[in-house]
Amino acid sequence: MKNMFKLLALLVAAFGILGTSVHAQEMKFFRIGTGGAGGTYFPIGGLIANAISSPPGARSCEKGGTCGVPGLVAIAVSTNASVFNMNAVQAGNLEAGLAGAQSVTQGYEGTGKFKGNKKDKVRIIANLYPEDMHLVLPKGKKIGSLKELSGKRVGVASAGSGTQVSVKMILKHYGIKVKEQELGLKQSAQRLADGQLDAFFYAGGTPFAALIQLGSTKGFELYNFSAAEQKEINKIIPYYVESKIPAGTYETIKYDVSTVAVNGQLVTSIDQPADLIYGITKALWSKKTRGLLDKGHSKGKAIRLETALKGVLIPVHPGAAKFYKEKGMK
Repeated sequence: MKNMFKLLALLVAAFGILGTSVHAQEMKFFRIGTGGAGGTYFPIGGLIANAISSPPGARSCEKGGTCGVPGLVAIAVSTNASVFNMNAVQAGNLEAGLAGAQSVTQGYEGTGKFKGNKKDKVRIIANLYPEDMHLVLPKGKKIGSLKELSGKRVGVASAGSGTQVSVKMILKHYGIKVKEQELGLKQSAQRLADGQLDAFFYAGGTPFAALIQLGSTKGFELYNFSAAEQKEINKIIPYYVESKIPAGTYETIKYDVSTVAVNGQLVTSIDQPADLIYGITKALWSKKTRGLLDKGHSKGKAIRLETALKGVLIPVHPGAAKFYKEKGMK
């Protein structure tokens, strides 16, 4: 967070020397909580921040500049992901955040990890893309079922992440006791490579940069969830549905991987002005942003206007709702 404030100070100084045109336009910072640098939330959050920004003095959309909100400077902030972002948006410490549908819904309702601690200010801007659960194993290692993890050293993702919440629910349901290690994706990959972990879980949009790097060095395997496990997990966690990581998603994984996935969503607070969120939503779904998403990250292609409200179980922010209504969407 300290680095973020340093960045804000540098931006203020930079924009301060642009001249009188800057002063004619109000500047507003908009922090988007993402995830770890080795995952998907951070690069996707960066693309979104770029798309919705239009700093004071920048060229307009019509003149070849960004199609963002005039005067807005959006910044992607690396965090511990879903649960952290929900808490921060509720508290006003972040203006927006990326979070899995499970954390979003449970947070708003005050259930699960958020029992007795509702995040009732949180609202949806858009549903984004499916986040696939990865159970990563050392190169050449295969297991026949989740129960074979018993007694092993297993990374259960970072504290404050939606992945960890889900993983702990799954392990508890199956009665699997492991030597849990709370680690981010990059740390998990490093420890697996060093032989300090037997396996680790992580959910997010494919492909993970940290796994691409792991594949090019030590290599790894991905666990194939059985059809029975997929159905059972769906019963435990309704937000997780059957999914598949196609062969070739990671260069060294030549086989299809059956897994489960939950949708990642972009959220904000009801305290954010409706006109601002309307502008952000409009910028998110502009033709210019379409190009940024398609070229910027493989998962960006899955972020589509037609699925912007798919799986949304909490209220949409009034500003975003206005945009979707104009598009004939409910």
